[in-house]
Amino acid sequence: MPEPYFELQAVTAYRGRRRVFENLSLRLCTGEHTVILGPNGSGKSSLIKLLSREIYPVVQAGSWLRVFGRSTVNLWALRHRIGLVSPDLHAHYSAGVRGADVVLSGFFGSVGLGRSQQPSGAQRLRVAALMEELGLEDLAERPFGELSDGQRRRLLLARALVHDPEVLVLDEPTNGLDLKARHQLLALLRQLTQRGTTLLLVTHQIEAIVPEIQRCVLLSQGQVVGDGPAAELLQAGPLSALFDTPLQVVSVGGFHQVLPASPHPVSRGGSEG
Repeated sequence: MPEPYFELQAVTAYRGRRRVFENLSLRLCTGEHTVILGPNGSGKSSLIKLLSREIYPVVQAGSWLRVFGRSTVNLWALRHRIGLVSPDLHAHYSAGVRGADVVLSGFFGSVGLGRSQQPSGAQRLRVAALMEELGLEDLAERPFGELSDGQRRRLLLARALVHDPEVLVLDEPTNGLDLKARHQLLALLRQLTQRGTTLLLVTHQIEAIVPEIQRCVLLSQGQVVGDGPAAELLQAGPLSALFDTPLQVVSVGGFHQVLPASPHPVSRGGSEG
């Protein structure tokens, strides 16, 4: 049976003084590849921060948050089960950190390696094998600051995979990537689904949704406004309502591309005189 890895029941949460969720309920299970889709400001990144325990829900009767069935979570244990790639993580790495150390730092939950963090031989072998598997071996000695956005994102993906997590969470993974880098990253995500890793994709970009995604959760202003099969929700009607603009959807090979809806032709009555 699928195991719930993230459960929210009537959750209210704040970021600073701003309330981002009120009475939010959601249940996500392993084995079900899911996209959380919504416009900027809808609460997508805040949802990830609830999962990673960077923010906490308000304690109130009838409300709870559980990760892998537990209300209290050991963060070290959580990192073994859930890998995370986020724009925040990307921004925190200094330019001089070499590629292999970016990936090795995943074992310590750190940004780079400090003097007290000495990877074991087994950890170094795991990183070398993982970088080879992802086609990153040429980046092992290169400084993070000299790499393209696509190369950095793939290194951070490798970092998230060092513990071979059950669930991989990706927050806007294709932001800022050029066409080649985007396609390389999406191909890697498809490979991960085939080997059994559960994907949770959080994005506002419909073209970043790989065909293996089975479930779509539509988020707007901190509320779930749609939840169901991706094939049903990744359509013109639901997406036009979500993004508050007329859209049409083109689907090819399981991928979706969103275009502006064609304007209705204006009829002309009578003749000019």
